[in-house]
Amino acid sequence: MATGKLVMSMALLAFPMQMAVAQQPEPEQTAAPDAQSQQATAMSGAATGSTRSGPERRFTGADLFDLAIASDPQISPDGRYIAYVRQSNDIMSDRAIGSIWLIDTRTGRETPLAGRNGDAFNPRWSPSGDRIAYVSTEGGGPQLWVHWIEGGNAVRLTGLPTSPSSMAWSPDGRSIAYTMLVKDDGPKLGSAPSDKPEGADWAEPLEIRDLLTYRADGQGYLEPGFDKIFVVPSTGGAPRQLTFGRFHDGGPLSWSPDGSTIYFGANRRADWEIDSVEGEVYALDVASGGIRQLTDRDGPDGNPVVSPSGQLIAYLGFDDALRAYEDNDLYVMNRDGSNVRNLTADWNFSPAGIVWDADGRGIYAQYDISGETRVARIALDGSVRDVVDGLSGGGLDRPYTGGSFSVSDDDMIAFTGGTAIRPAEVQLARTGGEARILTDLNRSLRAVKSLGEVRRIATQSSHDGLEIEGWLTLPPNYVEGQRVPLILEIHGGPFAAYGPHFSTDNQLYAAAGYAVLSANPRGSTSYGEDFANQIDKAYPGNDYFDLMSIVDRAISLGIADPDQLFVTGGSGGGVLTSWIVGKTRRFKAAATQKPVINWTTQALTADGPSFFGKYWIGAQPWEDPQTYWRLSPLSLVGDVETPTLVVVGSEDYRTPVSESEQYYTALSLRGVPTALVKVPGASHGGIAARPSQSAAKASAILAWFDRYKTGWTRGAAQSSEKEK
Repeated sequence: MATGKLVMSMALLAFPMQMAVAQQPEPEQTAAPDAQSQQATAMSGAATGSTRSGPERRFTGADLFDLAIASDPQISPDGRYIAYVRQSNDIMSDRAIGSIWLIDTRTGRETPLAGRNGDAFNPRWSPSGDRIAYVSTEGGGPQLWVHWIEGGNAVRLTGLPTSPSSMAWSPDGRSIAYTMLVKDDGPKLGSAPSDKPEGADWAEPLEIRDLLTYRADGQGYLEPGFDKIFVVPSTGGAPRQLTFGRFHDGGPLSWSPDGSTIYFGANRRADWEIDSVEGEVYALDVASGGIRQLTDRDGPDGNPVVSPSGQLIAYLGFDDALRAYEDNDLYVMNRDGSNVRNLTADWNFSPAGIVWDADGRGIYAQYDISGETRVARIALDGSVRDVVDGLSGGGLDRPYTGGSFSVSDDDMIAFTGGTAIRPAEVQLARTGGEARILTDLNRSLRAVKSLGEVRRIATQSSHDGLEIEGWLTLPPNYVEGQRVPLILEIHGGPFAAYGPHFSTDNQLYAAAGYAVLSANPRGSTSYGEDFANQIDKAYPGNDYFDLMSIVDRAISLGIADPDQLFVTGGSGGGVLTSWIVGKTRRFKAAATQKPVINWTTQALTADGPSFFGKYWIGAQPWEDPQTYWRLSPLSLVGDVETPTLVVVGSEDYRTPVSESEQYYTALSLRGVPTALVKVPGASHGGIAARPSQSAAKASAILAWFDRYKTGWTRGAAQSSEKEK
């Protein structure tokens, strides 16, 4: 999730994870440092061949195994090389295989660096550019490795019990700092009988938990423990733990130029469990382990980055106003915490991924605007200048904003960028100059497949005239003036945004003959803080009118068939799908994916109990049960007459499985056509992580829509007409 922002990104009902949840990186891959011939390659679907009489021009579920995407591009200090993570889908293991590749920016030549016998991810250059540190699962669990550019040798530095993350080189290149979960024994209450007979088969011991957040989406039930900061010699040796205590000390980490201090963000207050938004910037003395708190306010200060001179610290944060969404602001302060200045107080966007310019007079940051992502340079006087646009890489299944970047000492910017019909590639640009695409990861697929064109549309909301933007993915070879069935596909969050980015779901729907409308109703990010907070303590609500208005716009353009409308969405989009079918019968069928149906049960069973009630509803369930019920789609289930499929991952802890099961049961009791689809082993954020499951999920939704293209009614006696 975006750092320091209260967002629901990538279809995740999101909340700040400064609480009891130890952040673990998602594996991306490892490689052979010496020869390309040794590089393990994910087996694509196309590798198995076909007996067809000719190539399949449509985009199909099988094509998901042929896709690759670039992420985490890290440019060397001198700008000569870019290390990036290549994620490719493997048909044999049915998962994304990550490997690290190196690009020569002068010649464009690519060579493998890590990912031969396991995942490799998080490449980070040494200050002199002679080495790259990364994390690899080669040989077992994730460990810290270092690769020497000259000679191509690599060595494993650590043998850690849990995964290292937030790696940061010391300025002299002699040490690497990182964070890691330090396991804790957990609470003890009594014991089982001690006289267990030899060979007896007793039950597993009791599980006892005493933390407010005891499970996390994508991680399951959490092992007791806390994230701590360590440092290890970059040539190998014993790590040294630098921070201690029963709270999480998180990354990113930033060293002072003299190597004496590491700056980090954390919530080290006694009540950290129940205040999920709070955070401050701290200075850690590497020699003594002494810690000084540098910021002090009610809000999440974090992501500190030290200026090249060491005199200033940039960081992100905001004042906690108890709203569901806040834009980050970019601050700078003196290294002792004095003279705090807000550089973006008058800038209506949310900076992220901050990096100092090598001259120390400005800070690079990425931000979202109107469904797209850019990089800006923010000067110390607060002036803002865009330097790169077209970032992409928020995922593959749906067209979310996203991407990442890095900057060399001479202001070359490496970033991931793509289009609506091309997944993210590594690109390179000088600030303000034309970008050069350095990779072509899906060349074979692009040469064969006919993909749907994506067009921007916009309209005014029928509620109050607010402009609502969206993107229409058309069926391949669409004929102008032809009306086609329309799927309204609603993003999660709700504090997130769709844009003109590649989406496997949308292309699969388009290949089946549907137009797909990806809209950004009020509450979406990238349109300013006020636009996002139109739904604060009122979600779902007037965003319903926004979505109906942009559907009407697609009809007025002569594209959408008004008698062939369908609706789906995941997470926040699942909430709105369930809300919509309780409000109108204009859709032939619906598929609500991983929804919240009952805010009371979600707030008390999801993996962010300190956040949802306080920030989304404004009270706890026992304090204001009426509002909880009024905003719950379950309150409208008595009016639903739309055949509605319910889809959820079987290990979803963000919008727990019980939410979907409640809705499925309620629809069944009412006699509304429904089915419950569970994705085995899938978390909330990982419901489309396995290519076979992602394809199967999209296929199930299409089959459901096809089943009800002619509609469904109970019969004349029960079919009272609702709004059209």
